[in-house]
Amino acid sequence: MPLAFESVSHGTVAFGFFNIETDMLLLENRFFFATDFCRMMTQLACRPDNDADDTSWPGFVIQDPERVGDLMGAIHGIRHIGFIGDLYRIFPFPKDPAAFRQNPNGHRTRETVAQTIASYAVTRQITLNHDDLDREIAIDKFRFNRTEFFRLLRYVWRGGYPRWREEKRPGYVMEMKQQICQSRSRVFHSIQF
Repeated sequence: MPLAFESVSHGTVAFGFFNIETDMLLLENRFFFATDFCRMMTQLACRPDNDADDTSWPGFVIQDPERVGDLMGAIHGIRHIGFIGDLYRIFPFPKDPAAFRQNPNGHRTRETVAQTIASYAVTRQITLNHDDLDREIAIDKFRFNRTEFFRLLRYVWRGGYPRWREEKRPGYVMEMKQQICQSRSRVFHSIQF
């Protein structure tokens, strides 16, 4: 379930997993796979501080909110509109609330998810950059202070809300944390998971 995060540029924004059977994340109207997001964080953690080039990964943007869909309506099975509605037709909310856990094998549904979003979104690179003093980190146009950016990373580490099924994290999440914790990059200085 996406949670509210405070951006410097846009106030409160939604970020997170939105279907437990996929590894796709959303940031407002941007959609991207957690595998790509974590891979880019891993690469950033391995870069020297003087390498300030932007980082990017593949993603999708849906401009029209109706085409995004209604997450709560889809979860409750009463309003299947837009991309999120179509995805919940394929991967419905579990009947047993105890089964509401993020699937660590969600990356296996990537092809289905990519085909589903294709009719709703335009593809584009999602960029990440940071200022020279690493006080702010921007994901596309959404700027976050370090504290809030670290909250985004910890959210993915935990498996969001409701957390990873059986607390088993996928390998790409484990690798991200390991590289960030070993990183000498100022971007990740003082992060704690």
